[in-house]
Amino acid sequence: MYTADIELSGHLIDTMLLSRVIDAIAEMDAEFSLRETKIGRTADDTSYARIEIGAPTCEQLDEVIDRVKELGANPIDGQPVTLATVVKDGVCPDGFYSSTNIETYVNVAGRWVPVDDIEMDCAVVVDPVGFRARCCPVGALASGEQVIIGHKGVRVAAMDRVAEEQGFSFMGSDVSSERQKSLMVEEIAREIRAVRERNGKVLVVAGPAVIHTGAGKHLAALIDAGYVNVFFAGNAVAVHDVESALHGTSLGVYLKDGTSAPMGHMHHLLAINKIRDLGGLRQAVDAGVLKEGVMHALVKNNVPFVLAGSIRDDGPLPDVITDSVAAQEAMRRGIRGVEIALMMSTMLHSIATGNLLPARVKTICVDINPATVTKLADRGSHQAVGIVSDVEWFLKELRSYLIG
Repeated sequence: MYTADIELSGHLIDTMLLSRVIDAIAEMDAEFSLRETKIGRTADDTSYARIEIGAPTCEQLDEVIDRVKELGANPIDGQPVTLATVVKDGVCPDGFYSSTNIETYVNVAGRWVPVDDIEMDCAVVVDPVGFRARCCPVGALASGEQVIIGHKGVRVAAMDRVAEEQGFSFMGSDVSSERQKSLMVEEIAREIRAVRERNGKVLVVAGPAVIHTGAGKHLAALIDAGYVNVFFAGNAVAVHDVESALHGTSLGVYLKDGTSAPMGHMHHLLAINKIRDLGGLRQAVDAGVLKEGVMHALVKNNVPFVLAGSIRDDGPLPDVITDSVAAQEAMRRGIRGVEIALMMSTMLHSIATGNLLPARVKTICVDINPATVTKLADRGSHQAVGIVSDVEWFLKELRSYLIG
């Protein structure tokens, strides 16, 4: 829902201006709320009213405002945005506007235009000639670009519209382990099917527990079945997935029976060394060395993936992006077209991805620790909802609903 305030002044009652404006708003299927009214006491006194108008789209809101302007209403805060020029690469002018991840429009020379690449905690770069606006990370700003200063001329959709668009019946602000999880997984499966049918994208963000718990085979099956379009993870997920494919272990523990392998503490290093020797994951698949697992399924099905490195990585694998800014940019490119994000057993990657996602993307966080979802919401990903569960059970259930 987009909102804007208008004001009326004069003999509102005698001329029936107030009632005519309200009727016009209602006739155009918009909402209104009287924010302030001052009714004159005598026939000579003038009256005043301030009305908030709400409409599902920015375009419809503009149509309503244009209609009530014809009746004598005056829009409040309908001025264009204020712009300032970036004078140093990667540095915003003082007082710059910081974006949210919620759909936003800005007033450029009297025309309301959508902000592209919507993302939280960015500057908004405006092309006043082409009537374009886009979010841009502060560090990526270039000298000469123009960014919005202050909040004037900015319209952000209300959160109730974002929540309504999510559509999940189980969504809520709380995170509880006392829920009927099978029904939740079934509903997620329906959403994933619907996304695939309309050629949308499903993003999976995974932590190493997916491999440690033996859930990798379920995730690989979902990838093979075409239910994963983009994959984000770190070095550890790929390393232990390769370890399980080559040695049958994860962290040196056999996945079949849970026993420790002799010298198993070396297995992940042996896996890293083998992939490094071959030149990368795709080379390992092409050489017939990597024959199963999550990374094998991603490579075989040409599903794009981003492996973002960290300071604690062993190796890392050649496919890992060790420059965190470069990894972030690769993730930004990857989320284009994503309609549903499934984050599993990774707090850091979930928060990192949540920071990049528009609020309109349905986001499900699966973790044994409910604090992971809480942290996501605390950092602005209010659309994220959680299933407190072991990830192996979750992926096995999801696989059963989607594949059988």
